[in-house]
Amino acid sequence: MRRIVITRILSMFGVLMLLTLAIFLIQNVLPADPVRAYFGRNATPEQLEAKRQELGYDKPLPVQYVDFLGRLAQLDLGTSLRTRRPVTTDLGDFTPATFELAFASVVIAGVLGVMLGLLGTRRGAGTGAVRLVSVMWSSAPTFFVGLLGILLLYRRLGWLPPGGRTSNTLEATSTGFLFFGRLMRFELAGVWDAVRHLLMPATVLALGPSVAIGRTLRGSLRDILRDDQVRTARVKGLTERAVLVRHGLRNALGPTLSMAGLQIGLLLAGVIVVEVVFSWPGLGQYLDQSIDRADFPAILGVVMVLGASYVVINTIVDLLQLAADPRLRSQR
Repeated sequence: MRRIVITRILSMFGVLMLLTLAIFLIQNVLPADPVRAYFGRNATPEQLEAKRQELGYDKPLPVQYVDFLGRLAQLDLGTSLRTRRPVTTDLGDFTPATFELAFASVVIAGVLGVMLGLLGTRRGAGTGAVRLVSVMWSSAPTFFVGLLGILLLYRRLGWLPPGGRTSNTLEATSTGFLFFGRLMRFELAGVWDAVRHLLMPATVLALGPSVAIGRTLRGSLRDILRDDQVRTARVKGLTERAVLVRHGLRNALGPTLSMAGLQIGLLLAGVIVVEVVFSWPGLGQYLDQSIDRADFPAILGVVMVLGASYVVINTIVDLLQLAADPRLRSQR
């Protein structure tokens, strides 16, 4: 097991290195000139040349890549052309909001996925209806589901706020974490306010992954519940719930975790759209504003954070899958 863990961690670092190389090449292949974007249209050739030498853009590409890795090791992603602040500072301000939204989405996707998977193992007319509705919702574009949620839950029913991260009467915590910060301080009013703002965007973001997780769990459970071991357990007098928990869910956990890891990429991609629709002040909104101003250091910084998060989370899920299903250790 130790050898497998070490191999997975080394593979993760290898993928992260390929990610840095891809980001560096994208930065150099794009036709736009970040130095000219920094100064604007009225910059003189002398200013442009001096800034290129300062940033090292006049050096050969291999030397620039080594310098890029050195700056990255020091958490230096350059300066935003739009905010005129270090990109790492901007990311530190916007990442907590995205983290809380993604965390809430993962929890909701997991709960909904398990519920859909368990409902799919039952027979009846209601099961087909639930499956049809779930497929329809997961197939709809994220921005459409978000707008529909705003029209229904805010405009029509008035149950949830239409966007934003908090109400005007409550200020953000110094760490940037609203839900967790208020929860640690037992501010019940603040926690409820954060939950109300989180619920709609997190649910919209979780719909697609939850259906994929539910399908995988349903298929695995159906195969496992037809196994001879399960039939023997039923003959011994175990209740259907005990059979489902001891034999079904336990053995179906491996494939379900694998699908959950794959859905992390879909969730991280969808967070950009959801944050724009719901005016959520996170990395997605920061990226949208940066694209509008051709702020390449900020764009590449967000891509680096989201890409690295995807690689690390998938490595963790892979290790959890190995821990949940010992049979996989002998296959790898």
